[in-house]
Amino acid sequence: MIPKSYKKMHESYPDLMQAYEAFGKAAKEAGPLSAREVALVKLAVSIGAALEGASHSHCRKAMEAGCTAEDLRHVAVVSAPTIGFPTMMRARSWVEDVVGDQPKS
Repeated sequence: MIPKSYKKMHESYPDLMQAYEAFGKAAKEAGPLSAREVALVKLAVSIGAALEGASHSHCRKAMEAGCTAEDLRHVAVVSAPTIGFPTMMRARSWVEDVVGDQPKS
């Protein structure tokens, strides 16, 4: 699900958005990480930066890249020593917003 605001940016600034997306693609292709690994890193960065919308988006993208709900839950849980338990709980709720209906292992 692409957010309306993102679609609106494409309508209002097509050249800018094409450049932005090309930059993202180049960054992904700049090293040896797999699409799955890149997706997990991007989720972790979104969680660490406390970006709820980005965390939702990167959960969806990670699942498209082959990650499981448990993989995404683990990314949130493993962040606790770095970002603190209450902040991790908030991030975990963002993951659950996306994967809440997915079975737990």
